[in-house]
Amino acid sequence: MADASAGGFPDDYPTIDPTSFDVVVCGTGLPESILAAACAAAGKTVLHVDPNPFYGSLYSSVPLPSLPSFLSPGSSAPCPPPSTATSSPAAAASHSAVHLDRRCLYSEVETSGTVPEPSNRFTVDLVGSRVLYCADEAVDLLLRSGGNNHVEFKSVEGGSLLYWDGALYPVPDSKGAIFMDSTLKPGMKTLLFSFFKLVESHIAASSSGGDDEGQGEASGKISEEDLDLPFVEFLKKQRLPPKISAVMLYAIAMADYDQDAADSSEKLLTTRDGIKSIALYLSSIKRFANAEGAFIYPMYGHGELPQAFCRFAAVKGALYVLRMPVTALLLDQEKKRYIGTRLASGQDILCQQLILDPSFKIPSLDIPSDVSDSNSPRKVARGICITSSSIKQGKSSVLVVFPPKSLQEQQAAAVRVLQLSSNVAVCPPGMFMAYLSTPCTDAFLGKQCINKAIEVLFSAQGSDDSEGHLETTSENIENAKPTLIWNCVYVQEITQGTSGTVLSCPMPDENLDYRNTLESTKKLFTDTYPNEEFLPRNSAPKYADDDSDSAE
Repeated sequence: MADASAGGFPDDYPTIDPTSFDVVVCGTGLPESILAAACAAAGKTVLHVDPNPFYGSLYSSVPLPSLPSFLSPGSSAPCPPPSTATSSPAAAASHSAVHLDRRCLYSEVETSGTVPEPSNRFTVDLVGSRVLYCADEAVDLLLRSGGNNHVEFKSVEGGSLLYWDGALYPVPDSKGAIFMDSTLKPGMKTLLFSFFKLVESHIAASSSGGDDEGQGEASGKISEEDLDLPFVEFLKKQRLPPKISAVMLYAIAMADYDQDAADSSEKLLTTRDGIKSIALYLSSIKRFANAEGAFIYPMYGHGELPQAFCRFAAVKGALYVLRMPVTALLLDQEKKRYIGTRLASGQDILCQQLILDPSFKIPSLDIPSDVSDSNSPRKVARGICITSSSIKQGKSSVLVVFPPKSLQEQQAAAVRVLQLSSNVAVCPPGMFMAYLSTPCTDAFLGKQCINKAIEVLFSAQGSDDSEGHLETTSENIENAKPTLIWNCVYVQEITQGTSGTVLSCPMPDENLDYRNTLESTKKLFTDTYPNEEFLPRNSAPKYADDDSDSAE
């Protein structure tokens, strides 16, 4: 792996040899890094460059003092003008350089408070509140690529809390949790036991029976008619009360939008998808012996994940050059297609396939480049907080879910809060970091919901003690609100991956996990290489200390 500033001067760029590759990848975000690994595993020659001195791009974990430079409009400034090409005159005559611009991805940034010193001990995830399910595909890909040998995980050992009627409730997400939950009445426990038994019977029958004709209680499978129902309607059929339905919808099945008022099929969760998400949740609880609960978080932050896939790609022959900006795309004038990139060094690199991170605006060959951005993009409002104590007493990490309308009537989507501590090396001992996120179409309302959740969970420094308490329903949850020391609230644009002669990778989305990001990334690969297997299982390098049964 090369460092473009190894000589000590910003413009002392290395000359890359060879000058032609099957694939050139610009940016080391998670989708780009997975695609580079998949291409390298498929035998493609890969050049992977990044303008930053570190890996991760828009999926990186950065020191807190560096956060303003990422969120400010200047972080999406236009690329430097293309330097004079260093390719041969004959090659240069066959193509022209089309200047690349960057899009502004962050807006509405507001900060308050003072970051405790030393501020560089705090590490911030650009992906927001995010975890991995122990049994999800992201973990499987790490195991298949050998990336698990480069990333250590810790479980979110505090479990999940649901905000309901002004109080925090523990989420009864397993039979053991239901049995131990002192806030549930015996009749409610019986209903929950029956519901989980129904889900487990359906999962078992579906995995073993396939296309058995029997449906309903006799077969153990939920009927097709019920599977096509909105999940919220199916829960009502099971006689689950509103609070427990909210647990299933927003804290276990992880629905984002208000399921009682969903205005489109895209936002409405079907029973089929709801059961699938619950199955993932339940299987995650049991997967690793040393992981408490369903979720794990990478030590040092989510920026470690792209690095793991970059290591795999490098082992497979990919060439890495950091501190190397891309200034232009090379256009074949006759074929009207992009055939490579011009680097900041002035060197032209030819390739069959280009992959760019989502901060680049890809110039269209048919229409002006700004037209492609005319559609109003989806957004996610995010928040980052530093506090001096935990939301849940005695627990380092915990997930809090605010269902739609639980904070205010205009709240159309769930707000999720992930608290972390020094046990995952993202802040100094005695400090805690909390990430908040909620999808939104209106930036003002999105930020309003984030700020409202902050007000509910935390007390401002110097506030009256009478206002610094949150009603709780368990002795394991602190009555006193943690004190808010510093916070930042902002809005991030969400862009989807697009295929073509230039692949554009997806932005970090509004979800708690990477399922949609991986699905989009896998589709980009299969659309481009339909005859190649995506990261085959036998492609991982062999390590003597490989242990696939451990979360760490």
